[in-house]
Amino acid sequence: MPGAIILEFPDLYLNGLSLTLQVSLLGSIGALLIGTFVALLRISPVAPLRWIGVAFVEFFRNTPLLVQLFFLFLGLGALGFRFWSTNTFETIFRAAAVGMALYHGAYVAEVVRGGLLGIDRGQVEAARSLGLSYVQTLRYVQLPQTFRTVIPPLGNIGIALIKNTSLASTIGVAELLQAAEIVESRTFRTEEAFGAVILLYLTLTIPASIGVNWLERKLLIAR
Repeated sequence: MPGAIILEFPDLYLNGLSLTLQVSLLGSIGALLIGTFVALLRISPVAPLRWIGVAFVEFFRNTPLLVQLFFLFLGLGALGFRFWSTNTFETIFRAAAVGMALYHGAYVAEVVRGGLLGIDRGQVEAARSLGLSYVQTLRYVQLPQTFRTVIPPLGNIGIALIKNTSLASTIGVAELLQAAEIVESRTFRTEEAFGAVILLYLTLTIPASIGVNWLERKLLIAR
């Protein structure tokens, strides 16, 4: 049984769960910040900034996350950029978190951009007529309303990010999938080893899904 093998190898699985949570949390925060910034570039009245935003989104959405992770860890490492650490564990951990943030940030950017464009144009014009600058209009009028409307798709991106952390094992992050691979190599109990990973991922994604639905209902009531 998956639960039994977790109890047999608690250190491996719990350490893997901890690292998965850390990469997911840092990646989600980074994706939200990067995505919001890129979304603002995408709707900027300055054409070169819009081009930069488009280039970012198209590059990261149209190349595989796995390739991006290898480039961040091996490609940049070959160029002498080691993510501010000489420690191998810290290097691969940071590469994984940055990779998750950049890749999913491209999807967040499109979601936030859609939300910004969905704001009634009359509200923007009213804010400008009251003397608010472009930045103030974004801060006080557009962005607050946008984030209320894009909670469900952002939540889905966050859940996808949690599942995609399994790819971090390919560059050496000892998260859940790598923990299962180690257990399987020791016991040859493949179904149980990887069934435990499914169980532990569900303990992360189901509460996240419930939380997103609760927040969505709360925001709808607040309106």
